[in-house]
Order: sequence, then C-alpha cells, then structure tokens
Amino acid sequence: MKIMVAIKRVVDYAVKIRVKSDKSGVETSNVKMSMNPFCEIGLEEALRIKESGLASEVIAVSMGPSQCVDTLRTGLAMGADRAIHVESSATLYPLSVAKLLKALVDVEKPGLLILGKQAIDDDCNQTGQMVAGLLNWPQGTFASKVVLDKEKEVATVEREVDGGLETLCLDIPAVITLMGEDVSLRFYTSLKQSTDLRLNQPRYATLPNIMKAKSKVIKKFTPQELNVDIKSDLEVVQVTEPPKRKAGVIVSSVDDLIDKLKNEAHVI
Repeated sequence: MKIMVAIKRVVDYAVKIRVKSDKSGVETSNVKMSMNPFCEIGLEEALRIKESGLASEVIAVSMGPSQCVDTLRTGLAMGADRAIHVESSATLYPLSVAKLLKALVDVEKPGLLILGKQAIDDDCNQTGQMVAGLLNWPQGTFASKVVLDKEKEVATVEREVDGGLETLCLDIPAVITLMGEDVSLRFYTSLKQSTDLRLNQPRYATLPNIMKAKSKVIKKFTPQELNVDIKSDLEVVQVTEPPKRKAGVIVSSVDDLIDKLKNEAHVI
C-alpha cells in the first residue's frame, strides 16, 4: 500500500510575521521558510506506518513555486521514498490544492492520503475535507491516533471533538488529517515536543540522509498536465496586523479594579 503525504512550504514558525507595505499579504522575501509543522507530523506518521510493515512506499507531494523543492528534499531526508512537485506560480487556495491532490491520487493510487490538519500560514483547515469530498473517500480529521488493519483494510482513527475523543473506523482508501503539535507552545519553549495530543514527535533528518536527498529525482507536474484549472472565488482585500495591546496597569485595590472595568474597559 502506498501512502501519499501532502506537505506545504510556509514561513518558519519561529519567524516574526511582517505584513507587506501595500497590505496585500505577508512578507516572504528573504524570510526563512520550512515545512508546515502539522505536515511534519503527517509525514512522520506515514513513515512509522511504513516502518511497521503496513505500507510499501511513502510519497511526499507539494504544490507551489520552485522553492517547494527544498521542502520536498527535507521530506526525502526524513525518509520519504519519492517526491512529487506540482509547480505553480499562482496563489493556491484550498479548493485548488484539493483538485490537484485528487489528480495526483488518480495517478498514484495510494491507499492513504495524509495531511496536516491545517497550515500555520492561512489556518484554513479545509483541504483534507475538500479532497475527501472530491474523491468520495471516507475521512478522519483532527486525528490523534491512527491504527491500520491491513487484512480488513480499515483504519481506526481517534480524533478530538468538543466533548472529548471520538473513534472512527474508515474503509481504506481514506483521507486522514493529523494534529498533534502545539506550534505556539513549541515557539515559546523552542522544544520540538508533541504537546497537543502527543501523536508523534517528527524525526530530525540526519546529515547523510540530507546529502542523499539532494541527488534524488523529484517528479514534476504542472496543473495543466493534471488537467486542473487553477482559479479561485476568493479575493484578498487587505491584510493587516492585529492591533497592539495597551500596557497593563497595577491597581491598588479591588475598588480601583472595579472602577477601571466599569468606566474604562466598559465590561461591567
């Protein structure tokens, strides 16, 4: 069974985000880029499934400009067997990505399509659900645990819901989106520890594997070759930074606190 993993190139989680002067988007020139942390978790889970003998091949796929090749080589260095790059200079929104993934699934015929639950740049959390709908495959989103039964051809997925945890049994082939790492906490602690639901801790690529990945061939497609028309019904009107918070004050008594909440903050 093949496993296809979608990975995205995003601004590194430790970089301070800056808005462009024309407010058309986020500044990405001369900014450190890396693999989306949730995609790292998805790739790690796919590699662990393969290492357990339940999959024969892990294919990493990415879409976007030519620089996405660097992210794919990181995936190859982590352990992916092959990589596919769909090169496009256009802005790719979730529906376009989902259509491209469907086209790649039709070519590669994987048993599982794994994605991170969302990307940390746009936080859309839509692509996995959309591609499952286009493929008419069962889906398990926000997965915190994945167990495969190769004989029965089912995947048991434990996922987070508002009331706790829900367990789903999915027929293979299926789409699974994974969660597992609290990116904001990782930023503040500088520790690559799985702090959300502890699905896994992505491995570091070793230097020998990084060198080997540089010589591996990455298969390339264009949206036109996959018969996908890239267009969007979305228009970004303006991107602005959140308002800066005012400095806090220390009050001397409960009466002062109540007065400020009532007359300044107007919350009581």
